[in-house]
Amino acid sequence: MSRFVIETPPVVSIPVAGTDARFPVRRVYCIGRNYAAHAIEMGGDPNREPPFFFQKNPDNLDPSGEFPYPPHSSDVHHEVEMAIALKSGGSNIPIDRALDHVFGYGVAIDMTRRDLQGEAKKAGRPWEIGKAFERSGPVGPIHPATEVGHLDSGRIELKVNGDVRQEGDLNQMIWKVPEMVAYLSEYFELAPGDVILSGTPSGVGPVSRGDRLEATIAGVGTLTVHVF
Repeated sequence: MSRFVIETPPVVSIPVAGTDARFPVRRVYCIGRNYAAHAIEMGGDPNREPPFFFQKNPDNLDPSGEFPYPPHSSDVHHEVEMAIALKSGGSNIPIDRALDHVFGYGVAIDMTRRDLQGEAKKAGRPWEIGKAFERSGPVGPIHPATEVGHLDSGRIELKVNGDVRQEGDLNQMIWKVPEMVAYLSEYFELAPGDVILSGTPSGVGPVSRGDRLEATIAGVGTLTVHVF
């Protein structure tokens, strides 16, 4: 009888700010068009329609500060987002209890192969080829809510080589953190280790090899990423 040895893949984890601990990642949910100005720039409706989500793979999140320009694309865009890390979960979570499940917050960038995403949209296909590729989610340390509070306002911005490209405020999110958690839990059973990327303000644009990205959210610091 043949014997097969299958290696166990490593558990993806994100540093917890100010400690030696790490936050193990289970799933990654990304909300689309959660800032009105970004919905408009992407050709969408800025009105408060029901939210929609897509997923990245857990190992797409990368705290290394390095982003390798991906293959089969010549139009890769930056999208600065707030990462919401869950410490517990469940199904049909009430909005007024949703924040009880949040462990903390971090800075992330949803890197997007915009050309491939556009082709998928035109064909009515899923977006994964444009969104869920290797190291497509640069992410900074998770700051526990016990230290920074629950973030519902504060500046969010992204600079490319020192120039501001994206800027906004967390209070401009169409769907707030409790609503995102509650809505997702109606369709998925959330669990510890789940991460939600909360959408991006307007100003998304292309990156090139050699660029230095600085993504900042008030209260959780700056994530610096080098594109190579």
